[in-house]
Amino acid sequence: MSEFQITCENSSSPSDLKFLQEKVSEYNFSQIGQYEYKPLTVFMRDQDNQIIGGIDGMTGLGWLHIASLWVTDDIRGSGYGKKLITAIEEEAISRGCHSAYVFTYDFQALPFYEKVGYSIYGQLDDFPVNHTRYFLKKKLNQ
Repeated sequence: MSEFQITCENSSSPSDLKFLQEKVSEYNFSQIGQYEYKPLTVFMRDQDNQIIGGIDGMTGLGWLHIASLWVTDDIRGSGYGKKLITAIEEEAISRGCHSAYVFTYDFQALPFYEKVGYSIYGQLDDFPVNHTRYFLKKKLNQ
């Protein structure tokens, strides 16, 4: 049996990374068929067209992934986060999504996500040290 070289690389070439990602995708496609993730962003703007809130993520494989949600401090707690969640979930449903998931930290928006119907399905303690990362999901109405 021949020996193989294993290397740890801090800055791999874009072509090597693309090769790796294509090979993983090929295998995944062979198991579950072709799929793609589509980006999805919802913004909330003021009268001057300035962004005062937004939510972004992607849809694919029947799921909405929420990557980030932000509302400016002066309107936080006034129901606008819920309006953004509703808007992105409605668009996800129109794209065929049946469920949604999000990650948050103990110092971020855990109570908010639970209030709008998300439930914890996992957590990582000490990620980072002295904090917890929560994984939440929600079944979307169709």
